[in-house]
Amino acid sequence: MALIDLGRGGGGNGRGTGGTPTKKPRLVMVVADPGRESTAALEWALSHAIVEGDDILLLHVNMPLHHPNSGGAAGGAGPSRSSSGGSAGSPIAALLGGGAGAADGVDFMEAMRTACKARYPRARVHGERVEPATEGREAKAQTILAESQRRRVELLVIGHRRCSSFLGLRSSSGKSSGGKGSSSGKSSSGSSRGHDSTAEFLIEHSKCLCVSVQKKGQNAGYLLNTKTHKNFWLLA
Repeated sequence: MALIDLGRGGGGNGRGTGGTPTKKPRLVMVVADPGRESTAALEWALSHAIVEGDDILLLHVNMPLHHPNSGGAAGGAGPSRSSSGGSAGSPIAALLGGGAGAADGVDFMEAMRTACKARYPRARVHGERVEPATEGREAKAQTILAESQRRRVELLVIGHRRCSSFLGLRSSSGKSSGGKGSSSGKSSSGSSRGHDSTAEFLIEHSKCLCVSVQKKGQNAGYLLNTKTHKNFWLLA
């Protein structure tokens, strides 16, 4: 299987030599939530997708606490309105690379912004919290979709909720290896695994490239999904 084309091509504002216009920066949106799924998505984006010259937008949708998609980046448990980045050992603390107390009392949005600036000091990093644009089960997904289209996002990254393990996956080298690689995401009985309504909705309906990211253990790599690549295992 071919590697995912992330459409890299960060540029810069202003004019280059001789007064010729330089390429407009690519806008990368990462869905931000106080959960490990969102953290994993940002980790992958910073290390594999974002390049120098890109603009970064961290978007958080303020979902009601009772909503099924109020939690982690892809609808996991936990309040979306939480302001804490977590204590030592939390996903945000690990992302920042600090020791004990690295993220104590730190707002998760600010912690994620700090991580972006640490990796790309010259990048323009914006963090925004928005209210849901509609109601219903897909309110979060529809709000993210509308914001990505309005802002002309070129790459959308969202964390995928940790679900059942996948079978028969293909590694990024294209070889099947002990359950690592590409598959249809179904068990031998044909039932769908790894279902995540928010991520799947965005992958299906986004005009730009949307990548859902699921971290498979501390050093096992990432499981990626796009419209054309299903359950693509990128080894660490």
